[in-house]
Amino acid sequence: MKTAVNIDMTPKRGLITDTFKVVKKARRGGKRDKSPSPPIAEPEPPQLSEREKDLEELKKFDLDWKFGPCTGISRLQRWERAALHGLNPPQEIKDILLKESTDPEYTQSLWRDYPL
Repeated sequence: MKTAVNIDMTPKRGLITDTFKVVKKARRGGKRDKSPSPPIAEPEPPQLSEREKDLEELKKFDLDWKFGPCTGISRLQRWERAALHGLNPPQEIKDILLKESTDPEYTQSLWRDYPL
């Protein structure tokens, strides 16, 4: 007599957790009270010398087009032309120009090296 044997020929499909052991990560001390970190101090900008401050002001004057074009003339000529036309150029600029009247870095505009 034959006994009926139910042989399932398909391989059993299991879960990946059946093959690999489940590992739970342990918590690290739970919640920690974080104290706020101290603010990072921004480095102070280097102190500019008197010359550097003056040249920076003159550069601003060169870049301010309300006093007219500055190519082909000295800064003092531009200042005087602006004053003549009632454009009220800063007196501070004239004072700087008169103080250093022989130094080309002071007397000539930023575009002194570029021909017209």
